[in-house]
Amino acid sequence: MKGSGAFSDRARLTALGGRGGDGAISFRREKYVPKGGPDGGDGGHGGDVVLVADADLRDLSRFRSRSRFAAGRGRHGEGGSRRGADGGDIVLAVPVGTQVLDGEGGLVADLAHSGARVVVAHGGRGGAGNRRFAGPTRQAPRLAEPGLVGEEAALELRLKLLVDAALVGFPNAGKSSLLRRLSNAKPRVADYPFTTLAPVLGTVEASDGSQLVLADVPGLLEGASEGVGLGHEFLAHLERARLLVHVIDTHDSDAEEHFHAIDRELRVYGAGLAERPQIVVLNKIDLPGETAFEIDDPRIRAVVRTSAATGEGIEQLVRALFAAIPPAAPVTSDAERGQDLADYLVYRPRTWRRAPFRVFRTDRGFLVSGRDLESVPHQEIEDAVRAAGARAGDEIVIGDELLELA
Repeated sequence: MKGSGAFSDRARLTALGGRGGDGAISFRREKYVPKGGPDGGDGGHGGDVVLVADADLRDLSRFRSRSRFAAGRGRHGEGGSRRGADGGDIVLAVPVGTQVLDGEGGLVADLAHSGARVVVAHGGRGGAGNRRFAGPTRQAPRLAEPGLVGEEAALELRLKLLVDAALVGFPNAGKSSLLRRLSNAKPRVADYPFTTLAPVLGTVEASDGSQLVLADVPGLLEGASEGVGLGHEFLAHLERARLLVHVIDTHDSDAEEHFHAIDRELRVYGAGLAERPQIVVLNKIDLPGETAFEIDDPRIRAVVRTSAATGEGIEQLVRALFAAIPPAAPVTSDAERGQDLADYLVYRPRTWRRAPFRVFRTDRGFLVSGRDLESVPHQEIEDAVRAAGARAGDEIVIGDELLELA
């Protein structure tokens, strides 16, 4: 992570597709050919803004310092039928598990696999050069299309961690200390609630070299499923964990009561959390007193008594973790991987909507052409010619009318 190291699981950004380049108005000028034909080239297309899931990233902190991203503009066409170059794409890397939502909260894409991509703002189409408009009745067209503006999208990014197992429990249950014992993670540890304010990831390694990713999710309060504290944000990180590790402080507490309290929060939140397999960890057994735990529940794959302080029970917990993790669904071919991605991604194909009229750039100003122009709101036409590059004082021809922009 960058900067102060604070974990960021939400971000907002504005994505701007690049504008298309203008078509050129040009005529061949060769020796002995005084009246050469039109040879204005097309403008290049504007670049796209693309998000890509990167397995090496852990959070969305990169978007704190910058939140507006504009792709490159297409180059204008040139004489000699030379097409302008396309604008450069902007490719933004985000962590695997990032969901992309639009301004209304609708899901645009769920980047749940490494390498998954989505175009969030398409570039504008390049304009046609005047050679495109030459024909038997118009051999010397003095008009060309301006490039179209690119899409603009205001987006929210939400990260839902993709982990093998997640530690869950009330504040001060000892989850962070357990993670330090179990893995290579170095979470902040202290003897008071809410030491952990953001998820921390660690890698647990078995004696045979196999590994799993374990997350320490901030402690839950009763009512978290209804948004108490930061309940919804914390619970969201459990949605993609294959196994829940239910950590209970056995010192001066009722273990069974704590289990049922957290279980209620999981059930109310939904998203399949209540059906997830669990390991129950009775922690802090080094302290005086011992709490009974006799709950018979098919979701509980193991009950392990541990002390993060002394290391007692840690090896047993590691073995239980690897034994209880459900196997990941194998992907045996690129075709299957593509089908799997289709379940998670919502792609928006590039579409260039045709307006009921077209705007052309001429050697004297702009021309608006189309059927039933009288039925098109004047403001819509004015917005279109301004987007095409018209400025105050430019001559605008609309059908048989001539107007000047104020």
